[in-house]
Parts: sequence; C-alpha cells; structure tokens
Amino acid sequence: MGNKVKSYEEAVKVIEEMGLLPLAPLIPDYPSLNSITLEEAWHSGTEFDPWNWRTKFSSDGVAGYGKFMKKKSVLVSRRLLPYVKMVLGFNDTVEERYYNGNVSKEALHLFRIIHLDEGIDTRALRTKADMREKEKKKIFENALVELQGSMDIVISGIQEKTDANGEKNGWSSTSFETYDSWAKRNHIESIDLDREEARKYLLTHFKNVCSNETAVKRLEKILV
Repeated sequence: MGNKVKSYEEAVKVIEEMGLLPLAPLIPDYPSLNSITLEEAWHSGTEFDPWNWRTKFSSDGVAGYGKFMKKKSVLVSRRLLPYVKMVLGFNDTVEERYYNGNVSKEALHLFRIIHLDEGIDTRALRTKADMREKEKKKIFENALVELQGSMDIVISGIQEKTDANGEKNGWSSTSFETYDSWAKRNHIESIDLDREEARKYLLTHFKNVCSNETAVKRLEKILV
C-alpha cells in the first residue's frame, strides 16, 4: 500500500476491502493498521489518531474488534465476521464447553458477568469478578484473551473515566460485550455454512485481495 491512510474514513475503506486488518503486523507481507498509517499520528490525541480509531470501528459497527487471532488484536469487517466466527468459534455454548473441560472457570465467570452487563468496562468487570488484586491481574487478562480467541466476546468500545463533575479524569477503559449481543445490535446475521465451507470462503476472499502467497499460507494456518 503506497499512500498512507490518514483519516478514519480511509481506514474504514481498507477494512471493508481487505476484510481483516490486524492492529500491528501479524501476517508477513499483509497490511496492519500500524503499517498503513503515519507513525506520528499514533497517540496524538487528534481525530487522525489510529489508536482512537481502533475502538471507534467497533462502536460504529464497522468491524468486529478483539484478540481473535494468535492472542493479537484484529479488526474483521462486517461482511467477513460471521465467517471468521464460524471458523474460530464454537457451536457449543461457553457453559457447555466449560462442563466438557474446554473453558477455564475464570473465563466462564467473566462471560457470565459480561452477558448480564453488556458493554461493561474493564474496571467494573474486574471489580464484579473479584479480581482487583494485583496477583489476579494476569488470570483476569488470560481469561479475557481466552474468550476473545473463541470469539465469545468482542471489544465493543471504551469507557471514559470521569470525576464527580463528569469531567474526564484518567485513562479510559476498554468495554466488552458478548459476540451475539454485538452482532445482533449491529444487524450482523449468522451464516448457514459449516466450518469448512466458511474456511474455504475466507481463503478464496484472501487469495483475491492479497497477491502475496506467503500471507495467504499464513492465513491458512491461522484459520484452522
């Protein structure tokens, strides 16, 4: 990609065209939000700051956002999201997978809380989960990554931290929502395909939009 992306609207077009856009380099010879934007724009606090765009894509319903692949943050377009969900997700519920020994108790605990309070931010989630202690931080983070990796939850936006007067005070906090809630709210329908059919559809798409064979082969390994 020759010219750098400078605006949110331009980035939206890239996501819609490519279907998948990692935040940072994840796939060899494949674009990422980091690689297609200007380095000096990041963390600038302006409307041209890609760091601020990452959650706006999700809150606007432009793309699903989360650590869906290899524990790394990626953006998936509305069109491809149901196919990626079919490949990386599961037909069984989180509860069913937990009782079959395939989901950690911490992930189940967090999922239940998020399901009852869609869009809950990280601070509130840690408090409700009783994971505020420093020694539980890693356990908490691992459980969130586990739920994102199976696409049971998505990052739905950010929650600004405010003081008693409603003024911004401190760092904003990531918000989480179940995939089903986010998809329903953004009018994204499920697909009537099995996992292998969805995988073939995705690989055909990536072969069409990505001329680099190495990138396509890496995507084949990720989408298993």
